[in-house]
This record gives sequence, structure tokens and C-alpha cells, in this order.
Amino acid sequence: MASIKDVAARAGVSVATVSRALNGHPSVSPGARARVLAAVTALEYRPNAVARSLRTDRTRTLGLVISDLLNPYFTALARAVEEEARTLGYSVILGNADERPELQDHHIRTLLDRRIDGLLVSPAGGGSPLLPDAVRSGMPVVFVDRWIPGLDVPVIRADGRAAVADLVGHLHGLGHRRLAIIAGPPATTTGSERVTAFRAGLGALGLALPETYIGQGDFQAGSGRTAMERFLALPEPPEAVFAADNLMALGALDAIRARGLRVPEDIALAAFDDIPWFVHTDPPITSVAQPTEELGRAAVRALIDRIEGRPPRSVTLPARLVVRRSCGEPHPPPPAAPSPGRGQTLHGSGGGRPEGRTAAS
Repeated sequence: MASIKDVAARAGVSVATVSRALNGHPSVSPGARARVLAAVTALEYRPNAVARSLRTDRTRTLGLVISDLLNPYFTALARAVEEEARTLGYSVILGNADERPELQDHHIRTLLDRRIDGLLVSPAGGGSPLLPDAVRSGMPVVFVDRWIPGLDVPVIRADGRAAVADLVGHLHGLGHRRLAIIAGPPATTTGSERVTAFRAGLGALGLALPETYIGQGDFQAGSGRTAMERFLALPEPPEAVFAADNLMALGALDAIRARGLRVPEDIALAAFDDIPWFVHTDPPITSVAQPTEELGRAAVRALIDRIEGRPPRSVTLPARLVVRRSCGEPHPPPPAAPSPGRGQTLHGSGGGRPEGRTAAS
């Protein structure tokens, strides 16, 4: 493998000039930089990342710990993070917590040992002793999607409250009054926030959320299936169910079909977190969509701001309702009363010609 000395000899410059040229230093003339880059290409030179990190105390590597890699939402989020980091000259090491705080801590410990420059985390429920320690140590940390209240860390998230209220209004407009929710873990900020938003949306329409219409889930398909089975066994099952996560919605759909029931004819179904699969289910599923790609890119930019000493900032983006056919079709409006046309005369109860008949008929 070519060394930096080989590059310097071929370009006719010093080793220090090669280093400055590769790091974009303004003191290198355009001609010298061009010769260095040509030598790098010809020799297929690859800088030693380990040696460079020891000199600069930077590895240009970010850590990303997400809650569940099998969840298509987090898969898309991780992809957006990696793409934005690569564009900005950083690599990403990924850890999957699988919704387990102890596994989350394992990944955080490993990433810190790898001397990452900063850490992106979507925290699993149940707390984590390592995250507060990492923040106190001065490690740049940014929360994405979820957060831990009380920690002074920027949060990049979507606000789904307005979209959930829109969903409740949509269900109400379709004639549904008995509305239930399959909730996520209350120890997560997203789990508790979506129940609160759903309850508030019902309250604005004068509807209540009985405890029997709250199914406790864990953001996994199995819990969505179990909660829906319990709803369907009630003496008065709900008319519509909102699953606060895409995997729980798919589990709920399995339970409905196992009973021989149909969506939306027998029960309506909606979900939080839109995923490509929802377009291909039968029927396509109404959902609350988060701006996943924008969240991932904003999280990377916020973390690099922290790494480079710029003021930390949180970002909140709006979610939106995507209406499909899983909640039912709008009721057709009642036919309009006929209006008087040319030559028509409307008569009151005082007699005369029948109503709606013209004088010539």
C-alpha cells in the first residue's frame, strides 16, 4: 500500500503539504493541491484513519443506537442518518437495542470505547444509566424520535398531536363513536404521548376513552395481536382501533382476520408510523406519517453542530394524516332538496297547484 511519503514524492511536495491538501487547508496552492490529488489517485492512497484520529482526536465516526431495527420506521431512519453522515464526511456505527435497555447500554459502552465523535440515540424504555453518564462526560449526544425527560440533550422529533387529532376527527366523520387504542410502552415518550394525544382528540369531540378501550402494547406485532383479540372479545367491541405503531397494527390486522372479520366493514383500523407495506395491505391502512428522512438528516446535522461546538438545538417537525381505505368510506351526503327552476312556483299550505309543479303542467 502506498504511504503518504510516496504521495509526497510523486507530487513533488512535502509530507506536510500532502496532509494539508487532504484536509482542505487554505494555505495549499491550487496547483499543489491538484498534484497531490492526482498522486493520490494514481497510487490509490488511502489515509490511515487510526493514525489520523490519534493526531486530531477525531474519528469522524458517529454512533447510532435505535430501538428496533426490525421496525421499518427505524430502518428508514437509520438509512437517512447514514446517508446524511456520509454526505458530511462521517461514518456511522449502528447498534440495535431491540427495545431492551440493557442491550442499549451494551451498544453505548461499545461505541464509546470505539472513540466515536458523537452519539445519536432513540432510547428504549426503562431508562439507561449510561446515557446520563455519557452526557455528563461531555460526549455530544442527540436524541432522535424519543428522548429522556430531564436530560439537557437536543431532541429531533415529530409532533404527532395534530395528526392524531385529525385521525380522530376522520374516524368520527365516518360515524365511528367507540374508538380504542393499542398503546406503546408508557416508559417511552412516544408511547405515553400518543395515548395522551388520542385521549385529547376524543375529548375535543365529547367522547371518552374507557380503560377497556386501552390495550397495552410494546411496539411489537405480538402485543398488537393480543390487544385486538381482547377488544374483539368485549361485549361491546370498539368500532375503530388506532394502533400507536406500525408493527402493532399488523398484529392487530392478523387478529381481525383470524376471527373471520373484515376491515373496515366489521372494524376500522389505523396506525401511527406510515410504512410502504401499508399501501399493499388489503385494504390499505390509514396512518399517521412521520417525516422520517427529514428527521434522520436533521439529527445528523444537530449532532455535528454539537461536535463542532455550535449551540445545540432541538427540531420538531409535523406529522401528517394519510387517509386510505381501512377506516371506511365517507358516507354520501343526503340528496339536496330540489330548488325552484325556471317557470316553477312553490306554494305553501294554502293550496293551489302541487308543490314543485310548474304553472304550465
